[in-house]
Amino acid sequence: MTAEIINHTDNIITVKITGKLSYPQLIAIQNSAISIIRQQGNVRMLIIAENFNGWEKEGDWGDLTFQTENDAYIEKMAIVGEKQWEDMALMFSAKGFREFPIEYFEPDDLLKAQGWLKED
Repeated sequence: MTAEIINHTDNIITVKITGKLSYPQLIAIQNSAISIIRQQGNVRMLIIAENFNGWEKEGDWGDLTFQTENDAYIEKMAIVGEKQWEDMALMFSAKGFREFPIEYFEPDDLLKAQGWLKED
């Protein structure tokens, strides 16, 4: 399982997650994103879940520190993954409870997700 920021240009942070996401990996990505936000200011996030297998059980998944401290700097989030993960990913990302729009796209729509992120 890997989870890493693979790009951060044009104020878009691109995260790639493969396999099963662990809590320490989530924290590492969040910490890297915080560093980028502190350097660049507002960002948009593209999460690419490739060969995704869900979330590990261990960890404080209910910790909302990242959200409460950084959501003001996030303008949009696009999640790209297989259809079977859509509901869980949108629930995990708290769509509808955050101040910015979150949309889900299937893998064939990666370019559409990137385009959506660039729209104002």
